Amino acid sequence: MTTLVSRTDTLTRDALAVLQPGFEGATAPDWLLRRVGEGLTSVGLFGRNIASPAQLAALTARLRAERDDVLVAIDEEGGDVTRLEVRHGSSFPGNLALGAVDDTDLTREVARELGRRLAECGVNLNWAPSADVNSNPGNPVIGVRSFGADPQLVARHTAAYVQGLQASGVAACTKHFPGHGDTAVDSHHALPRIDVDLDTLHARELVPFRAAIAAGSKSVMSAHILLPALDPSRPATLSPQILTGLLREELGYDGLIITDGMEMQAISATYGIERGSVLAIAAGADAICVGGGLADDETVLRLRDALVAAVRSGVLPEERLADAAARVRALAGWTQRTRGARGASGPGAASQEGTAPGTGAGPRGEVGLVAARRALRITRSAGFEPVTSPPYVASFSPVANIAVGDETPWGVAAELARLLPGTATGTYSSENSTPEQVTGAAGDRRIVAVVRDAHRHPWMAVALETLTAARPDTIVVEMGVPQAQSRGALYIATHGAARVCGRAAAEVIAGV
Repeated sequence: MTTLVSRTDTLTRDALAVLQPGFEGATAPDWLLRRVGEGLTSVGLFGRNIASPAQLAALTARLRAERDDVLVAIDEEGGDVTRLEVRHGSSFPGNLALGAVDDTDLTREVARELGRRLAECGVNLNWAPSADVNSNPGNPVIGVRSFGADPQLVARHTAAYVQGLQASGVAACTKHFPGHGDTAVDSHHALPRIDVDLDTLHARELVPFRAAIAAGSKSVMSAHILLPALDPSRPATLSPQILTGLLREELGYDGLIITDGMEMQAISATYGIERGSVLAIAAGADAICVGGGLADDETVLRLRDALVAAVRSGVLPEERLADAAARVRALAGWTQRTRGARGASGPGAASQEGTAPGTGAGPRGEVGLVAARRALRITRSAGFEPVTSPPYVASFSPVANIAVGDETPWGVAAELARLLPGTATGTYSSENSTPEQVTGAAGDRRIVAVVRDAHRHPWMAVALETLTAARPDTIVVEMGVPQAQSRGALYIATHGAARVCGRAAAEVIAGV
């Protein structure tokens, strides 16, 4: 009986250890603290959990009161994908902007500063960077989250980002293995199929992951993609051939393997999160990311019990679950030792030196703005004059990328209003984007047309063409991947929609 109880307790703790769940609210609920005390080793944070640096530091301190080595994870890529600054936009440009500058020292410095801010708030695992080679310009889910379409460029910046982030004591999570760049399908909605041969895979998709492994990336996140050249039946997250055969054995990776969100339709719609989680651990994954949508105790218990039942039924080898849990605990130990060497952060630590997330203040906080300015690509027509009176900003808004979220503000209107008080703005979609509607709202003001991935949205391209023909002095700001033809009296490609990218563009428009 003693042996049975002991084995049951071990299985339960190991099953909890491999989960990375989310929760609702700005304070840790009782059920989460209870599970941490029972063996849960990781917690995932989202924008809904963050109100301020001091609040976040207090939240992570409360979690560590239950377990000192708890992994606190976040999806903080900077650029378009931010959780620290979800309400105002990021102080750091994203990967495409850094790739456009192509200065690995700058990328390393940006990642180090972002990591410093995370560490001061008690966050020690970042689900970043994206190492995807954005070879398909129509990609709806990666785009500006990638450093670019050149594998070697992506590789050197992925390595620099990993080095900078981990120099701040925050574990990197290089994603989305084995590469999510060559798809026109968003895995949040369906299972993408990538039909590349093995030679292309090795020469393109895997190049940045090899660089990340060489740079010492503490974790790697799997992609919910079907890659028939390696496994014709199961997506990468559930594939032993890909996670164990390719990543572990062929590439020699020995760190933590984390799944992408298991609620995403690419997995949940076909396998369900319980079966999907069992298959993922059996395939070689070590940690199950869940909580973007399902963020409650019931979800944690469902997954815990599914893993325990799979071991007892022989579907999941007990030693595989134990190995996965040991890898999670090993990373937790690394972050604990690193934090101890640097000095533990307490509530309010993130507000020191005037460099709290969201302010961009202080000398260190300026690196994001410096990078955003350097990333601009500008085309001026002959005789262009900067805008000196309040303009009209027409924002052409596509459907939001789920990874980005629809609550993070973007554009140049707020920054132009700061420089040119009285700036007016309007938002346009495929249903209301005729030039007459825009010019009618603008009146005699200069028009600043702001777009995001105009090449992927035919209605947007048509709107720009007709608008610039009707008003040749229109200024166009492309805040996505700049694939479409440049138009307007002034064309600015920002390579991302972070707040600092908008500020950098506004400075050019206003001539400051």
